[in-house]
Amino acid sequence: MSLEIQENISLKPYNSFGFDVSARYFAVLESAGQLAEVRDFIQRHDLPVLFIGGGSNLVLTADLNQLVVVNRIHGLQMSPNPDGSICVTAGAGEEWHGFVRWTLEQGCYGLENLSLIPGTVGAAPIQNIGAYGVELKDCLSSLDAFDMETGQAVVFSADECEFGYRDSIFKRRFPGRYLITAVTFTLSREFNPKLQYGGIADQLKARQIATPEPLQLSDLIGDIRNAKLPQPAQIGNAGSFFKNPIIPVDQAEKLKHDYPELVMFADQPGYCKLAAGWLIDRQGWKGHRQGDAGVYSKQALVLVNHGTASGADILELAAAIQADVYQQFGVMLEIEPRCYP
Repeated sequence: MSLEIQENISLKPYNSFGFDVSARYFAVLESAGQLAEVRDFIQRHDLPVLFIGGGSNLVLTADLNQLVVVNRIHGLQMSPNPDGSICVTAGAGEEWHGFVRWTLEQGCYGLENLSLIPGTVGAAPIQNIGAYGVELKDCLSSLDAFDMETGQAVVFSADECEFGYRDSIFKRRFPGRYLITAVTFTLSREFNPKLQYGGIADQLKARQIATPEPLQLSDLIGDIRNAKLPQPAQIGNAGSFFKNPIIPVDQAEKLKHDYPELVMFADQPGYCKLAAGWLIDRQGWKGHRQGDAGVYSKQALVLVNHGTASGADILELAAAIQADVYQQFGVMLEIEPRCYP
């Protein structure tokens, strides 16, 4: 099927904040075979390209004079590994939560704690998504991608992805160069739930569940997320807007001395991770509103669009929060979503 390229298309339906900006050129990618056409088009027109999955990790601040491509490559495959684990490959355009539920229905376990994270399978490795004690890198074995510079299909092992905290080689070193077409996971036939993180144990006790079934755990995690994080269909947002800052242990211990209630966790040797939401909430930002740009009333880590806020409005609010937190705690918060242009 030939790639259909449209002109002057609104991106409001394609970003979870609901920013009404337009793309000079726009296309929906349905197969990896169409990527050669994408590359040819941007080279002939001397334009950059922006690939979008679910649009749940974007701040669009103005109209884009470029080609915007929405990745809708689908497909699901399973095969057994010699060690008894299961190799599962998903097209990059598959909706993430639907994919997680599908793996559980097939008796393949490991992704359940990542339930209800918005976005697509192909976008997940870029950010190395994580929640409730699990990160994508824990289960990913490899991914297929298309190199926009060379026009070649390439395969990245998990190590070659250079995963970090909400980070990868695709975000840090080569933004925009590689389009992920499929992701392969190694999942287990044995259900070994991770229940110690993020209030999961409390919720299980409240529901009088001693040992949850896989889909039951997925449902419970979805309920926890819904209780504190707004769904984009209800109010425009990109989930957690700031990363949890990682700082040296001596700096963290000094802050803990000054603020005994500070929420912090051990990280890599010599470092601690602080709860960004606590820092923001401590400064009184939860529920704050500047026009239609605001901080979610139930979770200070989430910035929201109450209706007509622009990407610039959201970034202005974010900058004010960053400055306030830095002045009080000496910690600079890093924005998690990608910002364009």
